[in-house]
Amino acid sequence: MGAADTDSKKEDGGDAAPIRTLDAGDIALLKTYGLGPYATSIKKLEEEIEEKAKAVDALCGIKESDTGLAPPSQWDLVADKQTMQEEQPLQVARCTKIINPNTDDAQYVINVKQIAKFVVGLGERVAPTDVEEGMRVGVDRNKYQIQIPLPPKIDASVTMMTVEEKPDVTYADVGGAKESIEKIREVVELPLLHPDKFVSLGIDPPKGVLLYGPPGTGKTLLARAVANRTDATFIRVIGSELVQKYTGEGARMVRELFQLARTKKACIVFFDEVDAIGGARFDDGAGGDNEVQRTMLEIVNQLDGFDARGNIKVLMATNRPDTLDPALMRPGRLDRKIEFGLPDLEGRTHIFRIHGRSINCERDIRWELLARLCPNTTGADIRSVCTEAGMFSIRSRRKTVTEKDFLDAINKVVKGYAKFSATPSYMVYN
Repeated sequence: MGAADTDSKKEDGGDAAPIRTLDAGDIALLKTYGLGPYATSIKKLEEEIEEKAKAVDALCGIKESDTGLAPPSQWDLVADKQTMQEEQPLQVARCTKIINPNTDDAQYVINVKQIAKFVVGLGERVAPTDVEEGMRVGVDRNKYQIQIPLPPKIDASVTMMTVEEKPDVTYADVGGAKESIEKIREVVELPLLHPDKFVSLGIDPPKGVLLYGPPGTGKTLLARAVANRTDATFIRVIGSELVQKYTGEGARMVRELFQLARTKKACIVFFDEVDAIGGARFDDGAGGDNEVQRTMLEIVNQLDGFDARGNIKVLMATNRPDTLDPALMRPGRLDRKIEFGLPDLEGRTHIFRIHGRSINCERDIRWELLARLCPNTTGADIRSVCTEAGMFSIRSRRKTVTEKDFLDAINKVVKGYAKFSATPSYMVYN
């Protein structure tokens, strides 16, 4: 009887073995069921790549909502290329008038060149605020709806005049023109850096500067130093570039040049060799010089005409100021005339030292003595002396330039080439 009881108790489960729960190791083992050998390492790499991509976006300051781009895995470049090829090219037109502006039923009068005028609506991808009167727009060829606003038409030859890379010339590299540097910094840098001073006094800052003086005294060099110093856009124009073959082309280029300058926050326009187009007006009977005079008159108009010039500074450089037209020279167009004369003894010594910095020369060279031996020379002459001294050193197979080389170079350049000097003839002109 007792044995039967114990059996029945066992069947009831009274002394059954306790249920063993799975520990962390067992669960990890179960998770690996059906996975490949590299699954975990691949997943880890994917997570790392995602984190890195997020870090890169955070550093760039880009959110996905900003770019509006899908992830690269969803890109279909082939299909995009095909749709772009199937799209019809747009026609260029000019929006001449807006009917019912700032309303839902606004209509736009466009003028397609040599075809006709149309009253059209906007395409899906253009907002009403994008289109203004007088703007160039792209229209489709079916309904002539405006599809895209276009930038103003500026000739590529004008756009190329903008100096993209800053020159490596600083004010410290311009010697013998201390007063000229001070004057030009007053005109160019003060209004850009401290406009409040002019506002509180109630005066307009000088707008235009004429740099004049003999060839080789550092006019263009100083303009390059100005371009290096200021953050304003620098546009460099050589006078002869504006002399064009067809009537009205030069004047159109000047208009587009100032139109480009007005789009910038602050801009400096530098006309080099301005006597090519700014000569005094005269009638030679044949009308050969009329086109150059038209270009000059367009510059005169842009400098001080009906349109406000904005924050545009104009620098002009010439070595024949006597030939310039009085209308171009008057205050209000060119307020400041800065003369670049021949450097004095101190200036010549400074120029010698500037060139001596880059030359591998002996230590105890008497720069002042060399400056005394070069009377009435320009900065270009002194540079030529330094180059010639280097040539003498190379000829005698030495690695340093001595004082004797400089003395020989002075004899050769200053004394020997005196008949080629432009300074005496400049003094006769002016």
